[in-house]
Amino acid sequence: MQGRQGAQQRVNRRRFSAVQRPTGAGLNALLYGDFVAILFARTDSNYKQLPNVDVWDELRDARNWQGGCQVIAHPPCRAWGVLKHMAKPKPHEKDLARFAIAMVRKWGGVLEHPSGSELWKEMRIAELDLFGDEYGGYTVEIDQYDFGHVAHKPTRLYVCGCDAKDLPPMPPKKPGRAAKSMTGQVPGTARCTQREREYTPLELANWLVETARRCQPHNKE
Repeated sequence: MQGRQGAQQRVNRRRFSAVQRPTGAGLNALLYGDFVAILFARTDSNYKQLPNVDVWDELRDARNWQGGCQVIAHPPCRAWGVLKHMAKPKPHEKDLARFAIAMVRKWGGVLEHPSGSELWKEMRIAELDLFGDEYGGYTVEIDQYDFGHVAHKPTRLYVCGCDAKDLPPMPPKKPGRAAKSMTGQVPGTARCTQREREYTPLELANWLVETARRCQPHNKE
């Protein structure tokens, strides 16, 4: 057992460059399985407030992540929405979501995307199917408003490697009316800013990290 653990630790050490390598408690967390990678985060992401996470924002380019631990992925969604013709996504943006799904399936973790995203149909991910696919993955529907978002934001999570019964408790449905909406077209609401449309509430970030830590890798070969 000690031999296998030592080999895994040596592999994990090689996954990080001298500039990016965590130190202290963060390094120990990585070596012993408590570390979680966050792919496609905002530069000002709430995840950067949390311990034992390796945040990959646009500056680091999540495509350079080499694996080694559970993952949470927030790939850009504008290329997958009903208004993609107006969003003018970059040519490679759809590939980012495909890459993210491959990493979640391989290492275990969670992918987050809008409920109405065309990604779910293209990747043949069963909607709200808790029985799971061949990767141990299934989807869960949430409203980010219940996790502290300023607006109602229907979201689907693709979870791989953790049984639905083992997910952390969900927050209760948040009462009252949201003061903002994603587009501002809901009567009586103001339009969300660009940051508000993209950010992950801190409560949701914590929930996703805890979920990812409960996931196990699958089909890594």
